[in-house]
Amino acid sequence: MILSMGCGAAPNAKEDTYYETVIRPTTTPGIKVEDETNIMPTITGAYEDSSLGGMYPEAEFANGMYDAPMADDDYFNTEEYNYNKETGFLSTLTNPLSTFSVDVDTASYTNIRRMINEGSTVVGDAVRLEEFLNYFNYDYKAPTGDAPFSITTEMSDCPWNPDSKLLLVGLQAEEIDFEERPASNFVFLLDVSGSMNSANKLPLMQKAFSMLAEELDENDRVSIVTYAGRERVILEGTKGSELLTITTAIENLQAGGSTAGAAGIKKAYMLAEEYFIPGGNNRVILATDGDLNVGVSSEAELTKLISEKRESGVYLSVLGFGTGNIKDNKMEALADNGNGNYSYIDSIFEAKKVLVNEMGGTLYTVAKDVKLQVEFNPAKVSEYRLIGYENRRLEDYEFNDDTVDAGEIGSGHNVTAVYELVLSDKDQKLSSSEYKLKYQTAVLTDSDDLLTLSIRYKEPDKDTSKLLEYPILPSIYTEAMPDNLKFAACVLEFGMLLKNSEYKGTATYDSILAKLNELGSFVDSDPYKKEFGELVKTVKNNDALVPSDEHNHKLSSGNNVIEHEVFGYCGNTITTITYKYFGKGDDKSWTKSFMGGNSVALTDLLRHLDYKEGICRCLPEYTVDTEFGKGYGINLTEGYARYNGCQVSLTAEQIKEITAIMEWAEAQP
Repeated sequence: MILSMGCGAAPNAKEDTYYETVIRPTTTPGIKVEDETNIMPTITGAYEDSSLGGMYPEAEFANGMYDAPMADDDYFNTEEYNYNKETGFLSTLTNPLSTFSVDVDTASYTNIRRMINEGSTVVGDAVRLEEFLNYFNYDYKAPTGDAPFSITTEMSDCPWNPDSKLLLVGLQAEEIDFEERPASNFVFLLDVSGSMNSANKLPLMQKAFSMLAEELDENDRVSIVTYAGRERVILEGTKGSELLTITTAIENLQAGGSTAGAAGIKKAYMLAEEYFIPGGNNRVILATDGDLNVGVSSEAELTKLISEKRESGVYLSVLGFGTGNIKDNKMEALADNGNGNYSYIDSIFEAKKVLVNEMGGTLYTVAKDVKLQVEFNPAKVSEYRLIGYENRRLEDYEFNDDTVDAGEIGSGHNVTAVYELVLSDKDQKLSSSEYKLKYQTAVLTDSDDLLTLSIRYKEPDKDTSKLLEYPILPSIYTEAMPDNLKFAACVLEFGMLLKNSEYKGTATYDSILAKLNELGSFVDSDPYKKEFGELVKTVKNNDALVPSDEHNHKLSSGNNVIEHEVFGYCGNTITTITYKYFGKGDDKSWTKSFMGGNSVALTDLLRHLDYKEGICRCLPEYTVDTEFGKGYGINLTEGYARYNGCQVSLTAEQIKEITAIMEWAEAQP
C-alpha cells in the first residue's frame, strides 16, 4: 500500500495557484471517481523535465552533482525535525550491553543533500548519522545458509580520534529473485492537499509513481487513495498489468485543500486488508510532505494510529517530497512505528533509485523486527559509543521481548552500524573487586573475545524471533583500514561536521577528501559515492552552509539598540537570530529578526522545544504572568514556557541559557 501525505495551502501562497474548478477526466476503465475534486487534465511530459529536478543520465550524474528541485520563492519555512542528543561514551563495566533496532531509512541524507544543493544552511537536527551510512551500498559478502542476511565486521584506527578504534558491523540481506518475487498488493496513499502544489511535490510524485507502476505485472494489485480535506478512493484492486489505467489515475491528480491525513491512512489500510494477498507483499506507500493539519495530526497521535495498523500484517513505506514545510519528525515516526522505511525524494533520479533500482529493498521485506545486541568484553574494551541510532535504541531487556517492534530489512538491503571504541590497557587485570557491589557479586570471566554480536529477527510472516550469535575476536583489527570502514568513516566525519558534533575531534573536510581519493574505484565506480565527494567539496568551499557554532553569541550596540545574536531555529532552519532590546521597564521590547525582517515575540524562540526536549500540551491561555513580566510566556521558576496555546517543559540547560539572555538584557542601560 502506498501512502502520500501533504498539508493545506502554504503561508503566503497565491490563491490562484490552487485549483477550485473541477475538470472531468476522460473516462478510463478501472478508475473510480467518487467526485471530481482532485482530478485534473492528464499531465504529460518526459522524465527529463528539468523543472522536476531532471533525470540526468548516469554518466553525466557521475561527473558531478545534479540540481535538486528548488522550493518556490514565495514560501515560509516551517520544516520540523526532532532533536536527538548524541550518545557519549559508556563504560563496559557498568554498561556492557548495547541494544538497538536496525534502521534502513535514508531520508536524512537526501534531505541534507537537497539543502546543500539549494545553498541553504544545513539544519543540524536533520542530520541522522545512521541514515547517512545506510544510504550507500557496501561490499559485504552475500548470505549463505538459512539466515536471511550475512554479517561483516571490521576494525581499524579512528581517523578523528587517535585514542579510539572504529568497529563496523554490517548486515547484507539476501536478494530475492525478481522473477519469482511474491505478488504485491499496493495501496498508493497520495497527499493532494494544497501544500503539495509545487513542482517538487505533486508533479514529481506523479512521475515517481508512474515509474513504479511500470515495474508491476498482472499478479500485482494497485489501489489509489488520495486525501486533502477528506480521503477519496480513485482506484481499487486494479491489476498491475493495467498500466494505462494506473498511470492515468496518477497523472490526473491535482492539489488543493487542507490535509486530513489520518482519514487517508485508515482508508488506505482498509483497502490493503480488503485486497490482502496471503504470503504476498502487502504494503501502503505514503507520499507526502508530512504536514497533516486536520484530525489526528500530532506526532504522538500518528504514532499510536500507525502502531495499531501494523498489526494487520501490512507494511509501510514513506516517501517525503518538497521543501519549506517538510514534517520530517512525523514521517519518520510513521515509518519507524509502521513496519516501514522512510526515503526523501528530491529528484526524479532519486525516485528511480528508491522505486526502481532498489525496488526490492524498499518494497520487499525479508526480515522484520531485527534487533542487534553487542556485549563488550571489559577486559578488551573499556568504553564505547554507538554512532547515530539515537532514536532506535532499545532497553537491554527488550532484545528478548518479541512484542517489541524493531526495524525491517528489505531484499538486497545492507545495514551498517559503527562503534567508536576505547580499548582496555593490555596489562589491565580485571577482578570481581573492581566491580564490587554490596548485595551481589559480579564475576568477570576470562575470554579472548572482543565482543559478542547477537541478532534477533522474525521471518516476514512469523511472530516468533530467531537468534543468531557471533563471537568477535580482536584479530579483526587491521592497521590498513578496509574500504568499507574507510568510506563509512568519511560519511560519519561529514555528518559530524554538519552537526557540529562534540565528538568530531580532528575531522576536517580535507581529511574526508583525502580518504575518498585513496579509495579509488570503490568510490569512482559508484555514482552515489562519487556524488558524496562533490557534496563534501561544496560544503568545504561554502562556510555559510554550516554554522561554525550553533550557539555563537555576539554583542553589539549602536543607534540606542542593543543586539544579541545567536544561531537558533527559524522554521527549524538554523539561522542567525538577532534580539533587539529597546530600553528597560514597561517600555522594554524584544524582537527576533530573520528572513527579510520578519519580527515575532521572544517566546517564539521556544517553538522548537516541543519537538526537542519539551513536552507540548494544548492550553486555552497564551499570556502568562512571569518574573520577567506579562506576556513573555516564560516561567523560569517552574520551568516552562507557553506559546500559541501550548505549554512546554524546559530543561535545565534551556533555563540557564534563557536566564543568561534575560540577565544580560536587565543589565543594559
